[in-house]
Amino acid sequence: MSSTTTESRDPATDPYRAADPRRWVALGVIAIAQLMVVLDASIVNIALPSAQRALHISDANRQWAITAYALAFGGLLLLGGRIADFIGRKRAFVIGLVGFGVASAIGGIAQNQGELFAARGLQGAFAALMAPAALSLITVTFVEPRERAKAFAVYGGISGGGAALGLILGGLLTEYASWRWTLLVNTPIAIGTAIAGFLVVRESRAEGKPHYDIPGVVTSTLGLLALVYGFTKANENGWSATSTIVLLSVAVFLLAAFVVIERRTAEPLLPPRVFTERNRAGAFLVSLLIGLSLFGMFLFLVYYMQGTLHYSALKSGLAFLPFSAGIVVAATFASGLLPRIGPRPLMAGGTAAAAIGMLLFTQIGVDSGYASHVLPAEIVMSLGMGFAFVALSSTALVGVDERDAGVASALVNTTQQVGGSLGTALLNTIAATATATYLKDHGAGRVAQALVHGYTVAFWWGLGALVVAVVLAATLVTKQRPAAPDTEIDTVPTPLEQAEELAATL
Repeated sequence: MSSTTTESRDPATDPYRAADPRRWVALGVIAIAQLMVVLDASIVNIALPSAQRALHISDANRQWAITAYALAFGGLLLLGGRIADFIGRKRAFVIGLVGFGVASAIGGIAQNQGELFAARGLQGAFAALMAPAALSLITVTFVEPRERAKAFAVYGGISGGGAALGLILGGLLTEYASWRWTLLVNTPIAIGTAIAGFLVVRESRAEGKPHYDIPGVVTSTLGLLALVYGFTKANENGWSATSTIVLLSVAVFLLAAFVVIERRTAEPLLPPRVFTERNRAGAFLVSLLIGLSLFGMFLFLVYYMQGTLHYSALKSGLAFLPFSAGIVVAATFASGLLPRIGPRPLMAGGTAAAAIGMLLFTQIGVDSGYASHVLPAEIVMSLGMGFAFVALSSTALVGVDERDAGVASALVNTTQQVGGSLGTALLNTIAATATATYLKDHGAGRVAQALVHGYTVAFWWGLGALVVAVVLAATLVTKQRPAAPDTEIDTVPTPLEQAEELAATL
């Protein structure tokens, strides 16, 4: 890739290209911020059953605690990167941290489900501003390639291991304090990190006149929101209800309008040309389907462990650790295999293994054991996910134009978050409907069996999504080996003006 405008500046006159003496302290600050973003999904998953009981949240609405965050984060991620580029990445980073801390406090003291869901959405919005700014700050803070590689290794390690820490911390806080502390714990950490960031992180921003695709943001976000809400109404009132049909029709209209806007605007939020290359299009579709099945699996498995197996919050958190370990182990091996065999075997094979793991999850029952049913499924699915994630990361950036490198990199994360929000809403509706039907057919005295039946039906649908993902990976992704320097780029969202520098340097 060619050099960016930032790279072409004279280091002698450009303070942002000179080595920052406080760069390693700044990395520590950025790493803490990233840890909070990663922790927030898994820590709340473990606490959700307790929060549902405390706030009297219905089964139909419980998914909003997950989807509100994922939808706001994924839907606003590209805009967040663009805003950070032009208002200043340090400024965006600090604002994101403060906003994230305030939103966490609102969620922690929520007195009803509406307040909790609104706080989760606000958390996601500020995370969408903070996360891309954090990654870009590493890019401009570490100017020497070897140091930058070390910095991104630290950042990637936080991203990979943070979810496991969130499972343990969420279990500890829920069991020995309150589910509220899974949110409240963010507030002092976020405020303290924001102060530290203000003091030690250098400011940087992109040159040129800022342009924000507001119509694209509004239509895409509202369209996805209407779609998720439509799924929720389908659970409450049925698929043929007027409210369900109206919401789903509005969603289709808004998302179609988003496509038209992106094709006509001069600087689109999501350039359609990014999807014209078959390998990237395949990677994004596979990422969407993996997010759909993965988020749903976590939701129902948490309820299965705590409701059916009667695990405590802490024990259920520990029971998920093999899943996190499997992803890390498989990703490590995949990074070495990718340059030799290319992305298609890893993506298709990994997704197929994940599908086998999901198939094992469909076999759980009221009397199943963790060691005999849950653990084998976790191991198989996590190993498959680890191989698939590495291939997805690489394929998103290989051969992309410089002007689209940020969008392509961010889209892997965005599609997973959006797929996760849609999948959680849809699968929750499917599970609740299956549970109600089972009770109607078998009697009200079989609640435990009905709940597990609902979970397994949702797992079957998740399996279907993964099977489609396998087919797409096998048919759309070629055997071409990726360009070696770009194969290990982390796919945490990159702001639009700095991603190509990251791709060129690592």
